Amino acid sequence: MPKKNTGSRVREPVQVYLDRQDRDLLEKVAKTTGLSRAEVLRRGLRSIAEQALAERPPGYSLEGLVGSLGDDATLPSDLAERHDEYLYGASGRD
Repeated sequence: MPKKNTGSRVREPVQVYLDRQDRDLLEKVAKTTGLSRAEVLRRGLRSIAEQALAERPPGYSLEGLVGSLGDDATLPSDLAERHDEYLYGASGRD
């Protein structure tokens, strides 16, 4: 007779040590969302994994840098072209 699939996952207990601040944060998130502490941790893990393990195209990280210096009028207009000079000074160019 085939086993009946109940759809439940096999779960494995994991022990996590939290400092007081993280424990309080976990409790607050659980209380606010109505989720169990375990579910909050599972969702947090999945969220981090989604970001950390996602395949990104080359140059993806540049998106966060564009405009990061703002629109300060005192920024040199040739910063991209002469970045080494601004970083290391004229002596940095060989």
